[in-house]
Amino acid sequence: MREADFERLFTEHAKPLFAFLVYRCGDRGLAEDVLADTFERALRARTRFDRRKASEKTWLYSIAMNRLRDELRRRGAELRAVERVGLSLPPGGDEYARIAARDELRSALALLSAEEREVIALRFGAGLTVPEIARVTGERRTTAEGRLYRGLARMRDELAPSPVPGPIPGHQRGAPALAHSADG
Repeated sequence: MREADFERLFTEHAKPLFAFLVYRCGDRGLAEDVLADTFERALRARTRFDRRKASEKTWLYSIAMNRLRDELRRRGAELRAVERVGLSLPPGGDEYARIAARDELRSALALLSAEEREVIALRFGAGLTVPEIARVTGERRTTAEGRLYRGLARMRDELAPSPVPGPIPGHQRGAPALAHSADG
């Protein structure tokens, strides 16, 4: 596919493909991202496009559907991981709050050992079960399970809201603090 053909492809298919993506996922921002990524991937793969195997339209829609599935799978895994550690992401539209929550989650993950991060990624990123994680890592099941739960506990502790400062128990406001003197 020549560059001029690619420009024509974009002109012909970008709007209907975008409309399809918005309809399919219900999120204009996600649809824009997937559309851009679809055409970027199509541009890189244009020399491998074979008209005998598919039409341009079906080729583009296949790329877009695969990309959308990947993104929805990634978001689902991210959401499961966030829910597992007890951090709640704001619903739907507040993307800035979602980004802040993801940053908080990444900071908590950075505090874990490499082994703990690995089993958490395999569990929530790849959706593997603990026995599958043990096979992939070559560890015993109990080792994988221990790393997973230890990592999740450390993340919960890190992500738990800080206690609100308040009065010191047993101390009345305005009362002088007891002083210790050297002469007793």
